[in-house]
Amino acid sequence: MPRVLVRRSATALGIYSSVVLGFAATVVAARQFHPQAAFGLYTIVFAATGFFQTLLDLTIEEAVVKFGFGYIAREEWGRLRELVHNAFAVKLTGGVLGAAGLSILAPFANGLFHHDGLEHALFIAAGIPLVQSLEGLAGAVLFLRGRYDIRSAFLIWNMGLRLAAVWIGAPHGLVRTVTLVVVAQVIATASIGVVGVVAMKRFPHAERVPLQDRRGMVWFVLQSSLATGVISIRNFLTPLVLGIATTPLQVAYYNVAKSPQSGFQALSAPARMVLLTEQTRDWERGRRRAVMRGIRNYSLLAAGTMVVAVPLLYVFMPDLIELIFHSKWVPAANAARIFVIAAAIQFLVGWTKSFPVTIGRPGLRILTHGVESAVVIPLTVAFGLAWGATGAAAAVLVGSCVFAAMWAVIAVRTEAVDVVPT
Repeated sequence: MPRVLVRRSATALGIYSSVVLGFAATVVAARQFHPQAAFGLYTIVFAATGFFQTLLDLTIEEAVVKFGFGYIAREEWGRLRELVHNAFAVKLTGGVLGAAGLSILAPFANGLFHHDGLEHALFIAAGIPLVQSLEGLAGAVLFLRGRYDIRSAFLIWNMGLRLAAVWIGAPHGLVRTVTLVVVAQVIATASIGVVGVVAMKRFPHAERVPLQDRRGMVWFVLQSSLATGVISIRNFLTPLVLGIATTPLQVAYYNVAKSPQSGFQALSAPARMVLLTEQTRDWERGRRRAVMRGIRNYSLLAAGTMVVAVPLLYVFMPDLIELIFHSKWVPAANAARIFVIAAAIQFLVGWTKSFPVTIGRPGLRILTHGVESAVVIPLTVAFGLAWGATGAAAAVLVGSCVFAAMWAVIAVRTEAVDVVPT
């Protein structure tokens, strides 16, 4: 069996296994937190953590992959080492900013979300952005080595540790759970960090050389960071806004309901990881038509998968929620059905996560996700006040349709002229 096929298969297995473990952690939390609203508080804490982590963290991993492959192709090993060294400092700074954001929110959280018990949990969760920031950089180095299979193996390790933390901590309350999750993240980051250092040392040795294209790189990082921040608004601000507008119980229903979205994102994750690595390499080598052909193949395969999966999930969603989570979460079924449709649309355009990085135009993500967020957040407030978690799911569906339509236009224009649209 060709080595690349083995690595792709191992990557898929690793990612799917990690997703199962992550999903199991959500199920354990939903079943063990009592009362039901406590699961909503758990959701709010980790939504806030994800929001500040992605909003304030500087997304330099994509620049490491994009420019790193360029240096490798030209055998500029000194500049590659300088790039990774600078990225370390940038990631550490972003982690500090994310931790600071959570620390500032914590004293106001109880009043903002109409419930006690959030302040201490948020203070403890501030350790997560600081520690996790360096995990992404180590993963980027593994991408440069073409070892996305090893990166996926560490995803299993990370999610396994988080599952254990939730399993042990949830019966003892929110603060204990968050504390154990922070400990689990420290162990996971330290593990992949060691492997990342070893992977970097396997490149040919060279003294660090100043980066000549620093201005373009800084602009790339700023655009990537802004794009990631915009994505955080869609992913993490939505449940926070819902919690402010309604109650923690509706946030809990929302978290259960979005399981189809998480599942479909996981289903496309191996393909997206492979696309990011291999298509970026192809683009740097001038094989642009091969990149577009890969996108078409992905879209056709995704469409065929959704034709089969969506009707079954829509019909049996209440039974699945009762079986997996518990009968107490069946009221989330209507919201989950809407999420099935939204998730299917997002799955069809899953290639959009890696494509802007591949072509060196992260600004496209800012535009498309910015418009999507501008649609979703106001509708979450309006629909959430009227229909709770179901209304928030409907807001996500509308935003997904707008996002997909924009990328369809971009893809058609790109293939028509065989250049990146301006």
